[in-house]
Amino acid sequence: MDGSADLRTRLRAVVAHRMETDPAHDLAHLDRVWTNAQAIADKKTDMSVLLAASYLHDLVNLPKDDPDRHLASRRSAAISEPILAELGYNSTQIRAIQHAIEAHSFSANIIPKTAEARILRDADRLDALGAIGIARNFSVSGALGRTLYDPADPFAQNRSLDDLHFSLDHWKVKLLSLPGDMLTETGRQIAEQRTERMIRFLKEFAEEIGNSLPQSWVNN
Repeated sequence: MDGSADLRTRLRAVVAHRMETDPAHDLAHLDRVWTNAQAIADKKTDMSVLLAASYLHDLVNLPKDDPDRHLASRRSAAISEPILAELGYNSTQIRAIQHAIEAHSFSANIIPKTAEARILRDADRLDALGAIGIARNFSVSGALGRTLYDPADPFAQNRSLDDLHFSLDHWKVKLLSLPGDMLTETGRQIAEQRTERMIRFLKEFAEEIGNSLPQSWVNN
């Protein structure tokens, strides 16, 4: 079992009809996570485990505001078992893939114990950063009916951050701090590069709405 093109094709076929219409968590997202994972992996990485985890980590995708959101990765791991067995993975590999799937989630709060789990977590979080991260953030916020920003105080200088109502607040609450939360050195480096792109966007965004970006957002 390896990270061959044929195995990837089979995994994509398995998940293609299972992915919902959420543009932030679709087949393209899985492709990007796999690309990110390959960029982070090294020669010691079990690529067949990483490949399967990359494509099966969002088998169960619950909305951000669902009270069971923190259970999604565990449910994805459970559902993955018969799929992996049919693809020819052995029991040891299946357990490794399931752990990586369970531990990738921010809300699940499970510590990744293997190299593949750490890589998957970083690879998934990288997709929340940079140009694609900007697009995904506004897509998710729009689906949840959240306002782009607070017109009276766009960067929460005189109020508490509230990313349940304001899309821009989520940047400060979570996204801009992701580089410091990366578990791999390569993941951190890529995350920092992508965050710089987001900061440039924020500066232009602030200018267009007649504001300036507070330094506290730059030095998150």
